[in-house]
Amino acid sequence: MRDLRYTSIGVANNVTVNAQPTMRPRIDGWERLLTHTAPNALHDSNARYDPPKCDEDTRVEVIRELKSWIEDRESPKRLLCMTGAAGSGKSALQQTMAESCSKSNILGSAYFFAAADPTRNTTSSLIPTVAYQLGQGNPGLKEYIGSAVEEDELIFSKSLLSQTNALICNPVRRLRASGKLDLASFRYVILIDGLDECKGEHHQAEILKAVQDCLLNEDLPFRIFIASRPEWAIHSALAPGGELNELAYHIQLSDQYDATADIRRYLQRSLRELGLRSRDPRARSPGWFSKEDIEKLVTAASGQFIYAATVIRYLSEPRDSPVDRLKIVLSWTPKDGQLARPFEQLDLLYRGILSAAKIAYETVDTHRERDFLLLFRAYHRLNNSEPSLIWKTRRKTFLSQIYGPL
Repeated sequence: MRDLRYTSIGVANNVTVNAQPTMRPRIDGWERLLTHTAPNALHDSNARYDPPKCDEDTRVEVIRELKSWIEDRESPKRLLCMTGAAGSGKSALQQTMAESCSKSNILGSAYFFAAADPTRNTTSSLIPTVAYQLGQGNPGLKEYIGSAVEEDELIFSKSLLSQTNALICNPVRRLRASGKLDLASFRYVILIDGLDECKGEHHQAEILKAVQDCLLNEDLPFRIFIASRPEWAIHSALAPGGELNELAYHIQLSDQYDATADIRRYLQRSLRELGLRSRDPRARSPGWFSKEDIEKLVTAASGQFIYAATVIRYLSEPRDSPVDRLKIVLSWTPKDGQLARPFEQLDLLYRGILSAAKIAYETVDTHRERDFLLLFRAYHRLNNSEPSLIWKTRRKTFLSQIYGPL
């Protein structure tokens, strides 16, 4: 009987050359998925050790509003967009909600973008990382996600819409069709922080499109919370007539919530704790900082938590005295050759923001005759020298020069 395992493919010098066909090994879809995830983007990632989060007695009002929205699964608006300026506390609120939802076993996934981290500053790892977390919380869903990768090995090279449907939406639908989708225990919350830190405005818009067209479908159980600076993609989507205007519950952090009282409490408590930990006996005295010191810092913060957090981080250097460092902060003015740089982190943050804004502004043809830095200086002078009602009106005019009508 002929052995069908071998096939003659040629003869040379009276020697028959036979070849045994090789079977292509079956891929493990889940293992393949893991190679495309971004562990640094997780809310409990070691790469984000000691991430910013809200203290127990701060941001109480907005946290209450966020929790209420997340837990109200009957609310028709299943997308919440929170916008705010750099340093207004968006990431701290996202981290706080991620930890709260994780404790309540409702956190499906959390993804924290970071412009400086190449593993989480593009769209390439977003959907695989979200799918990984959803699968980790549901064995049945994990199986269907793995199968989706096995059925289409090129899925990670496809559009964000295709990835979202294949790796998240369709597996959830298959889980429902199998009768194994228990909505009471399903981890339905998806958090995305720092949309503005994803490279490329078109990629940011692509993410919003995938959320709108895929994740918000009526047959899916998700509630999605996105935080971002009000850059072009999310600003235009949420503006009147924008594609998300009627779909999203919008919290404008900088406008709707005055953080001044929270910043004051944060500074008072943090300075007390710093004094107790310090080796400097002056700092262990209850009067090492005054009420006037606190008010100067609160005024300088201008409602931005990142200023207060940067001050406390600077004062926390264990090899120096917080008493001496506080004096530097309160009297600091930039001078050539000055070694003390208490706000170096803030400088880097806002330099990056202004550089990106300048590039974006100057690439638009209609802005060629306008000097971005000149406009910004004018805005800064209005912001710091005129009554609040006037500068807020002119601030709106200035921003409309960049973004269009607000």
